[in-house]
Amino acid sequence: MYQVNKVALWVIIGLLATTTIFFNVYIFLMSIWNYRQKKKWSPSETIILALSVADVVYQLICYFWMTMDELDSKCRIDEMSYTVMLLLIYSLKFTIMWDTSFLTFYYSTKLVNTPNHCYTQIQDAILKHVTLAVCLIPLCGLGTCMPMLLVFKPDNHTTADKDCGVLMPTNHLGKVYEAMYLILSDVLPGLLMVKCCFSISFHLANHLRQMKASTNGAHRPKLGSQMRVIKMALSLVAVFILFLVIDLYVNYEISENHENILGLTFFFTSIYTTVAAMVLIYGKKTFWKALIHEFNVFLDAFPCLSCLKVPEQKAKPSTPEKVKT
Repeated sequence: MYQVNKVALWVIIGLLATTTIFFNVYIFLMSIWNYRQKKKWSPSETIILALSVADVVYQLICYFWMTMDELDSKCRIDEMSYTVMLLLIYSLKFTIMWDTSFLTFYYSTKLVNTPNHCYTQIQDAILKHVTLAVCLIPLCGLGTCMPMLLVFKPDNHTTADKDCGVLMPTNHLGKVYEAMYLILSDVLPGLLMVKCCFSISFHLANHLRQMKASTNGAHRPKLGSQMRVIKMALSLVAVFILFLVIDLYVNYEISENHENILGLTFFFTSIYTTVAAMVLIYGKKTFWKALIHEFNVFLDAFPCLSCLKVPEQKAKPSTPEKVKT
């Protein structure tokens, strides 16, 4: 039964990996195309580009590890190769989480005016070095994961219910390190995203109240492109929090109850990267319009599927305050 579940997970993760790679490669190519057209590169595009690259590399290594684990069921290949792959997977997961929280942090700085001058200066200093930050994040992820080689043990059994080269804590020090890794890779970026979520939500409520008061409730307040960015940021936070709860539970089952469910970690992370990529495409209006247009053009070749076409919205002449995405 377990082997059937592993095969099913391998197939499902393969489908999720395909969609994740498609959406993130689309984001990457569109970002490059926009840069060649406008000759400008915004900080948000730098973060989104780094996130899309991390998502693609994560899915490729993750699926390669699962494929090798299926083909090499007796673990005849040197266990260190599996361990190195898992190390890269964990460090890439760290990168994905922090890139996502960094992106939310960026949008919160653009949407919310902070009265604290010292805090504003810190924000400005960080945003002036966005490229350096997105380069340091994967290095920090790799540095955070390297101690796994010392405090974890590759549990390379050849029985049917074991994976090859799985990193498991073998002593108290290993369990302490695992807890620290989860705090650094999941909890801290989650707290940053929740803080940004509260700031954006408060800004939205306050802004809508001011707009309604200025018009005496004569018409419904409109935020234009700013509302799209707010929806994207809040959606990213909501998806992240849901993933965080599931990921912490799965890791608890692995470390405390020694459940061999590492595939579930990859499965939920694959779902997260797929949904997050779709949210990012929606948040970038030019990406969303181009994707819908290409989708409708593709359906034109199949008249029987014309009912699946998505309506394309035309640009409105009047646009309120905009936020650069």
